[in-house]
Parts: sequence; structure tokens; C-alpha cells
Amino acid sequence: FCGECLQPCLQVPSPLCPLCRVPFDPKKVEKASSVEKQLSSYKAPCRGCSKKVTLAKMRSHVSSCAKVQEQMANCPKFVPVVPTSQPIPSNIPNRSTFVCPYCGARNLDQQELVKHCMENHRNDPNKVVCPVCSAMPWGDPSYKSANFLQHLLHRHKFSYDTFV
Repeated sequence: FCGECLQPCLQVPSPLCPLCRVPFDPKKVEKASSVEKQLSSYKAPCRGCSKKVTLAKMRSHVSSCAKVQEQMANCPKFVPVVPTSQPIPSNIPNRSTFVCPYCGARNLDQQELVKHCMENHRNDPNKVVCPVCSAMPWGDPSYKSANFLQHLLHRHKFSYDTFV
């Protein structure tokens, strides 16, 4: 895992592997020097300007590449494939904003909930129900996560709706 993805796992009392969820010792985490070496030696063309950049520096290059920014500005915005006259059902649960299970802060989207809990409840040992999971059709509104912060960081890094 890259440092950015592994860092949240290391900031909780009992770290779990982001892949298999097995506890691990953060002192035994070691850099994958062979992967770093490959990322620093392989070059690929930028999708905007075609300049060859090492893979280790590609992300920062793309974020500052004027041609990529121009391409993104010209991307068509999402529109429904076919307009519909069907009314939006009124009985569907709110799956876009959530209440903090620790303090009751309201109207937090998924990313705001993660940020809020990391900033305000990092050391709270209480077991709580995940408001994101309990809002899903398959969610169990009575299941309390043993480590809610780690659950948030691993299961709710992005929105299911956006992914689908």
C-alpha cells in the first residue's frame, strides 16, 4: 500500500490490514523498495501533454498539467440518458447525509463524516452503529462496529452512489 492509504490504518489503537482486516504491528511495516524503484524508473506519457513522466511523479504532473485541466473543463457534464416523468419516491431513506453516531452532528456527507470523526472522535472507545451502513438496504441498524473509525476509513472512503 502507498503511505497515503496506509496512514489512516496506523492512526488507530489496533491497526488492521486494509486488505484482509488482520491486526498488524505498525513497527513491522516496511517500504516496498522494489515498487518504489519501479515507480521511479518507469515513464509513461501524460494523457494531456504527452510528456513522458516517471510514474512516481505522474499524479503531481497531471494535477498541474494545463492540457489535462483544459480537457477536464471540456468534459460533458452528467445528464440523464432519457428524461422521465416518473415522480421521485418520497419514502426512500436519506443516503446522502448522516448523523455522527458519537455527538449527533447532522447533515454530514460521507467524506465529512469521516473527517469529522477523525478530527473529533479519534480516541472515543465507544462502539457505535455506522450511519452509512444502517441507511443501506442490507444494513443492520443494531450492529455496533468494534472499531468505527477504522471501519469508516476502510469501507467509506468513497460514495457507493458515485462508484455505481
